[in-house]
Amino acid sequence: MSQNFTPPAPDSYTPVAAPAPVRTGNFGLAVLAAVGTALVAGAAYGGIMSAISFQIGYLAAGVGFAVALVAVRLGGRNPVLPVLSAVLTLAGVYVGYLLDMALAVSEHEGIPVSELLTTELVNLNRFYIDNIDPISILFYAIGAYAAFQTARKSAN
Repeated sequence: MSQNFTPPAPDSYTPVAAPAPVRTGNFGLAVLAAVGTALVAGAAYGGIMSAISFQIGYLAAGVGFAVALVAVRLGGRNPVLPVLSAVLTLAGVYVGYLLDMALAVSEHEGIPVSELLTTELVNLNRFYIDNIDPISILFYAIGAYAAFQTARKSAN
């Protein structure tokens, strides 16, 4: 097996590849999409908690992970996104807890979930605040931490 190989001339060079383009994103779109993701992921979190009658920290982290990925993919390397992701995750986990509580109250009291989440929202929130437990606060922290770290590391 013979190949004809000609070595490059001593003064020739191989061009260096261009640097990867810096991701610039649409911050407004990232915020809107992250808000939507927080609401949907939070509702899923609440629905799952209600279905299994148990709280799972990984699900709170999943809410944070989803919110952060959406924010960073659409928003690029904006340094505000890790903090924004953490805050929106707190809101998403809160939505999950409220939905879980609304489903439980609806099941025991016969009040429609739609009524609990609209006209009775203030009372539902007060009941939630009065009965919050330390594990719930830990899960808020887990979700926010997961969101912050995911957004921080994904933006690089």
